[in-house]
Amino acid sequence: MTTKVRWIIGGAIIATLVVACSWLILTNAPAYQFLVRLYVDKRFLKHTLREWGVLAPVIFMGLQALQVIIAPIPGELTGILGGYLFGQWVGLLYSTIGLTVGSVAAFAVGRWLGTHYVQKLVSPDIWRKMGFIVEAEGAILCFIIFLVPGLPKDMTCYLFGLSPMPLWVFAVISTLGRVPGTWLLSAQGARTESGDYLQVILLTAVAVAVALPLYYYRHRLVEWLRGKRVRSADRSG
Repeated sequence: MTTKVRWIIGGAIIATLVVACSWLILTNAPAYQFLVRLYVDKRFLKHTLREWGVLAPVIFMGLQALQVIIAPIPGELTGILGGYLFGQWVGLLYSTIGLTVGSVAAFAVGRWLGTHYVQKLVSPDIWRKMGFIVEAEGAILCFIIFLVPGLPKDMTCYLFGLSPMPLWVFAVISTLGRVPGTWLLSAQGARTESGDYLQVILLTAVAVAVALPLYYYRHRLVEWLRGKRVRSADRSG
């Protein structure tokens, strides 16, 4: 398939989705109202998922996958929601499956459509800071990016699709990197559902204590990773 054909197909799909979503929002369609209520009202969401029975985990995993592909959806909320709805460990499992599916899908889209599409998809700031990923193939680099809070994980999935890294390596490493943060969110959700607010506070305090320094120095970390990538390339050359 030529690049031009890929652009035509990709553009048609995106245009269709944009038009459909815009129509739902502008007309305040019942489907849009239902989705908004699912996000806003946790009790309604939990009741609805229980009514859906065995489909509930599938729908939640789809929601997690979607929040990776459509990055503006806050992943922290869906991670906590998994623990709230399904418990700490089952929520972790469902969240991990959904996040992995979404990450692999974004990786595949980036690899399929190529650099020009991904450059338009990500913000100029992210491309400037994280663009070195497209030349990366190291598993350690991938693991660090998905482990450290504050780095744009969802958008980097598209960037890794442009890199030489094999898809299966990306799937394994990105999943392992996400697990600690996902577990913490799932635990917070489970403790909130059980009413154990002291543990919620303690978990939040631990999360802030670990994440805040990493978030504060995230730009320095990106520069260090970029420099490490350049030095590695120089040695290879």
